[in-house]
Amino acid sequence: MMFAPDLPGMGGDARALAAATLDAWADFAIDEARKLAGPVILCGHSRGGIVISQAAERDPSAFAALIYIAAMLAPDGRSFRDVLGTGGDVAFEGGLTPVANGLGVKLSAESAIPAFYNLCSDEDQRVSAARLVAEPVRPLGTPVQITPERFGTVPRHYIECTQDCTIPLDLQRAMQVELPCASVTTLESDHSPFICMPDQLAAAMIKIAERIEACPRE
Repeated sequence: MMFAPDLPGMGGDARALAAATLDAWADFAIDEARKLAGPVILCGHSRGGIVISQAAERDPSAFAALIYIAAMLAPDGRSFRDVLGTGGDVAFEGGLTPVANGLGVKLSAESAIPAFYNLCSDEDQRVSAARLVAEPVRPLGTPVQITPERFGTVPRHYIECTQDCTIPLDLQRAMQVELPCASVTTLESDHSPFICMPDQLAAAMIKIAERIEACPRE
């Protein structure tokens, strides 16, 4: 079974955007995981990488493993913005507009399509870009706080995307060098494999789940 809840504050008003923090997001992921029949494999895409890392640090017992899908695998003391600044796309930053007095940001469809959906069909590009909402800014600038004793005990796996224009492949691989993963799967996908090649992504995730089941806490 797969479960994909929305993070609190996404697309919300000023109060909801202001209340969103990285720790609050991590606690939300833990609470949602505790409602499910275990073992739970926590997956994070893009910015979601910092969320799953922080969640594993706060409660490593809640998760059997972590899967990073073209995601930010930031080392201790670094934020999403810190790491993306070493390899992000300049055009992506140009498409961001502050909302709610700077409490959130919204990415324009014109910038989102080449950044997120460059290999998707025209229709998928149009529909996906139209669904984007404002997101809180505070978590993006918050450094993750992870330790080998807690976060480090949860097996992690990476699904890298070779045609990613948001978190380029070189950056994905540099993060894997700094924080090695139990397995790495390569997809010839853009930043959104769940739209670009959902069947291949699902197959990769199932294979990882089977490996985790056979070798828990490897």
